[in-house]
Parts: sequence; C-alpha cells; structure tokens
Amino acid sequence: MQDAKSADSPTLQRRTFLRVGAAGATGLAVAGATGLGLPYLSKQGLLSPDGAFGAVSTALGDQLFYTEVFPTSPLILNPFTDELNVPKALAPSTDYMDWVDPPGPGEGQQNSLFNEKHQIWPDKIGSPDPIVYKLELLVRPHAFTTSDVMGIDKKGRPVQTFDENGKTVAAGTARKLPLSTIYGFNGSFPGPMINAEYGKPVLIRFQNRLDENPWGLDRQDFGAPDWSFLTHLHNGHTAPESDGNPHYSSIRGPKHGGYLPGMWVDNLYLNWPAGNDDTEKQSFFWFHDHRMDQTGSNVYKGMVGLYPIYDPKNGMDMGDERQGLRLPGVRVNRKDGAFDVLYDIPLAFYDARLDDGVTVHQDVHDQLGQFPDANNPRTHPEWWGKTFFKHFPNHGFVGDIFTVNGTAYPVYEVKRRKYRFRFLDCSIARIYEFKLMTSTNGPKTAASLGFSGDDLDGQWRIPDGQQCMQFHQIASDGGLLPNVITRDSFELWPAKRREFIVDFTQYMDGSPTKKGDVIYLTNVMKMDTGRMWTNSSRFSPDPAYKVPMIKIIIGDDAPDDSKMPAPNQTLRPLPPLPKNWKSMLDNRLIFEVKRGSGGGEIEWLINGVEFNPEKVSTSLKNPAGKTPLAEQKMGSFNLWEIRNGGGGWVHPFHLHMEEHRTVMRNGVDVTNKALPSHPEDRSREDLVALDPSESVIVYRGFRDFVGPYVAHCHNLAHEDHAMMFGWSII
Repeated sequence: MQDAKSADSPTLQRRTFLRVGAAGATGLAVAGATGLGLPYLSKQGLLSPDGAFGAVSTALGDQLFYTEVFPTSPLILNPFTDELNVPKALAPSTDYMDWVDPPGPGEGQQNSLFNEKHQIWPDKIGSPDPIVYKLELLVRPHAFTTSDVMGIDKKGRPVQTFDENGKTVAAGTARKLPLSTIYGFNGSFPGPMINAEYGKPVLIRFQNRLDENPWGLDRQDFGAPDWSFLTHLHNGHTAPESDGNPHYSSIRGPKHGGYLPGMWVDNLYLNWPAGNDDTEKQSFFWFHDHRMDQTGSNVYKGMVGLYPIYDPKNGMDMGDERQGLRLPGVRVNRKDGAFDVLYDIPLAFYDARLDDGVTVHQDVHDQLGQFPDANNPRTHPEWWGKTFFKHFPNHGFVGDIFTVNGTAYPVYEVKRRKYRFRFLDCSIARIYEFKLMTSTNGPKTAASLGFSGDDLDGQWRIPDGQQCMQFHQIASDGGLLPNVITRDSFELWPAKRREFIVDFTQYMDGSPTKKGDVIYLTNVMKMDTGRMWTNSSRFSPDPAYKVPMIKIIIGDDAPDDSKMPAPNQTLRPLPPLPKNWKSMLDNRLIFEVKRGSGGGEIEWLINGVEFNPEKVSTSLKNPAGKTPLAEQKMGSFNLWEIRNGGGGWVHPFHLHMEEHRTVMRNGVDVTNKALPSHPEDRSREDLVALDPSESVIVYRGFRDFVGPYVAHCHNLAHEDHAMMFGWSII
C-alpha cells in the first residue's frame, strides 16, 4: 500500500492554495505568476475550456470563483423497508491492565507520544477510577440501504450507471447500491454508543488503525490524507488534552495534523459537571473527529459516535421511568458492565451525496496530491453509488439522500406508549425542521410529482402530509430544560441535540392510535445549499416540501410507568445569572464571523483572522474601548458576543468546554423570555444558532481546567476553511 503523505508541503500549503490559487481566473493568474499551482491545474485539465473552471466558474461581485457541480444520487426504489438501527451500549474493556501501555495518571500516560498527562485524575475530585473503553479507527464498508436503486439525472429521468470496473449499465436498470467506504469507530457508522453516568468517569483509548485495509477498499478522495484523527466529546466538560483540539497535535511534540496510524490517545471524560454544580449537568453528548482542516471530511467519512449521559443522583434521570422525573426509559443492566435503556432512542441525522459516475470531481482541493489511493481523474465511474464529497464547497455541502442512524429512510415499529427521542444533527451543513405527519396516500417520488434539480433533494414526498402529533421537548444541548416545551415542529442545526417525549397512544386531537397506524417523521425545511434554508416554517414555508425521514408504525400496547412532565414542573433549574450581569456588557469579548477575501465563499474568518493554533484570538473593540485577548482566568465568568457578519449565511457556532446561557439576541434581553425564533435560548447550550446578520451575547464560565481551547463554526466546511479561533484558560 502506498504510504500516506504529509498534509504539509514546502512549496504550497492547502490554505495558501485556497487563498491564492482557487479564487477564480484572477487567483489562478497570481498562482501561475508565482509558480504556485498553475502547472498542476493544467495537468489536471482544470484550465481547459471544458475543465472545471471553464465549466462552472460564475461571476459574482468583482471576482470569478469556483462553483461546484454535485451529482444526483441514485433513486432508492423501496424506502422504509430497512429497520432503524437502534444502537446497544458498548461494553467496557476488562483487559486494559494487560495492554502494553495501560492507562493511568502518570506523566506521559495520556498518549502514545508519551508527552502529556491527565490534568485531573478522578481521585482528585472524589470519583472512582474510570471505566475504560477501547475504540479503534477502522476502514470498513457501509451500506446505506438494501433497497434496489436506479440511476437518475437532475430531472429525475433514468440514466445509465456504472459497475465497479467503470463499465456502463443500461438506463432504467434496478440494481443494488454498492458499499461505501467509511472510517469508523470500531468500524461502524454511527460508531458505538457509550451510556455514561455522572459520578462514573470514562476513559476511552482511541487507537488509529486506518493504515490497515483488510477489505481492500477504495478510500476514494476524501478523509484526512495522512489518515490522522482527533476526537472531541461534544461538549464535554473536559481538560484540553482530552478535548480533541488541534493545540495538542500541532504544538505538543511532533508536527502533525492529528494522531497518525499506530498512535493512540486516552481521552478522559470525568462525567463531572462544571464547578460540581448539579444545574450544569447535561444529558446527550456525541463524539466526532476534530482533525484540523479535515473535520468535515472525516466526519462525513463516518467518525461519529453517541454518548448519552444519565444522572443517577436521587434517581433523577437514570434511565428508570419509575424514579426521579419518570422520563420514558426502562433500564436493563447487563452482566458485561454496560446498561441499555429501552424506549430511549438516539437518532443521528446525516445527509449524503452518492456518486453518479459522470460528475467531475474537480479535485481542486488536492493540489498537493495528498490522497494516496486516488489518481484524481476528472470522473470516477467506478465509484458510482458511493459517497461523494467536496472539500471546496463555496456554497456549502448538502446531500440529497437523508439517513438516520446510518440507514436511508428506515422504518421503526413503536409500542403504544411514550418514548424519549434524542435527536442529533451530524450533517456537514444541513439544518432540518421536523414534524410528525400522517399521509393517506403515502410517499411519492419527487420526480413523479414534477420536481427536478435541487427540488429532488430527499427523493420522496408525502404531498398530503398533515401534522398529527406534537413534540414535548425536555432537553437541549445543555441537558434538561427548566420546563417542558410543547412544539408542533422544531429546527435541528448541525451538532445540536434536542430531546423529546412523544406519546404514541393518541393523536393531537385526542383520538387514540391503533395498531398498524403509520406516522412519518418529516423534514419540512428546504435547503438547496449549505448557506441557509430556502424555505422553513419561519421563512417562506413551502407546503410542497414534506420529506418523510422515518416511517413509524404503531405496534402493540406496552406497559408505561413514565409521566409526561407538567407545564409548570421544573426539570432542571438554570444556573443563576449574577444580578449585575448587564454591568458586564461594556467589557464583553466580541467575535465576528464572516467571509474572508480568499475568493468566492471558500475562506471563513473570525475577527478578520484565520485560525492559528499557536495564537490566542483578540476581541474586537468592545464598548469599553478595549480589545482583550481571549484569555480567561480559571473560575471566572464573562460575557461573549458572537456576531454574524453577513446576511447570506447562517452559522451554528460552537464554544468548547462549558455550556453557556444566552442573555441577549439582537439587543433583546432573553433571560426571562426567549424570542419565538429561538425558544431554546431559555436553556443551556454549547452552540449559538446565528441567523443572518444576528448578534448573540452569552454568559459562560471557565472552571476547573487550564489550557487552550477552541471555538468555531460547526458548518464543517467553514471550520475546515479557517472559521475557528483559539482561546485559553489561565
């Protein structure tokens, strides 16, 4: 096997190319004049009249810049036949003391570079030794569906397809979808689920085995080219060395983008709330790759795992519906040390594009020849039906196939009782808006209804869909809400989590459900590009856009000891704000996210600067006339303002390390009443949902640990193109 090449180059770095070599015709001339990029582009056919730039460059403003062409995925002919994958909890490792380098608190025991130790070992906070797990990064195949599929064009018409050797298959032929190649935790997508509990620390050894390819799979042209990884528990209250941030791969020890094949890192998750404050407890984490410049490609390649966390204190939320808040869930303790919770279902949403074999890959992102297993021809007919990715998405990346827990358009049979659903958006950029709907006539293909182009996204519609049930929201990013919120629909932004109770015994009009009834979890937010929604309930709703995501079939009755929270019942109180928080406004830190000058929409900056892991960011000038560094003293609290500096994009902005409380949105105090557009502002969150041109001020703490952290846009194309900044606790 050809060795992976370094992501760095003495002649041209990827970000340098994005800045000067891909800004359109003008940028290409600059690159050629300086000897950067032009010969390679010519060799790749990207300067020819029928090449990528000649075919799809578009004049916007004062620049010509690169605009992508995406494939139309094969049509899934029989949706809602594959069962929803409901993950079981991973069992802990029992042989870790026999490992060559067992985990521990000593100097050099945190990773295979032997240059770091854990900042806080559990005994320092009165907790037991951690429960140990091992997760290996593996190259494996993945099936999105077992249904027959058929190749279609942008008008929904049958087209020829290709076999694994690139030979043509006649138009209209129904065939099986080939397996896609993933880089998965323990080789699955999503990766394993770890059910955790407060008061019981967890240590996960992440081992990189991505250099091994026992199936002989084609790695295609995305995923970190050096096969490295970092892992971030989103948004655990975690010491920086276990946070998966790039400071610990770019500065400490050898210079590399992440942990390379053969390396390991022990991430220690104390499962201990910030400041040991019960009001800071959370309920649903997820873990994902965080490799600098390649987070999007690695996450899209499959590096995603689930981490629900329960609170056993006083039985409050321990997965047992007979105790505490009596939220839905029947706990089953297993002999292997893990536990499962029935009727408590995680749902990970992910959109994908599948290759049509004829769309030009336009591998502008690979000017350095970073991908060892791809020869980078203009098209890849041999990859027909496999995942298709863009590293260079100036309009963002959205897929046209929608999956849940790794399966496209699954079916799930529920009992006639209440369920708890944990929603996660692990997509690159897509925002969803969900409703529960019935349909008399069932799903129809979008093409059969006359749709074409971007309107084919999602492939299927329920034209007669009508809302039939409501969601009862009990938690957001930061855990349990102060009070339940009853909603007809809700938005789910990238990286956000939302938790709901759904009562499958009756419809919203009070009539009972019966066995065999069918309900569709339906996406009603149209999003043609990664910029923002095209239509949603908040903005120009499109009554024709109703994409069924999960077919839910009502089954038999089942015992139910859970209780629906009363509207005035406190689930978890919010941490208090200081009474004088408004006096802190003048000295707040201000960070503005907006497009850079790198041509088109491919460079994304914060306060006008691209991310540098060796530097702490500087605030814009605040009302006090100061520009403070983003350095905070341990144990302190402060106000941070996040501004969206443009009107054409939305930004899901993620702050590592502690949750925050939103105090102002667009100059309005939301501490007592949230704006209708963002009802979760009355909660704790780790991600600021920034609508176009919005400004949001949050109150957050900096407790328990010291060291470097990051904050960034969780539109992963933006994160990978410099929209991240470093900050530190001192």
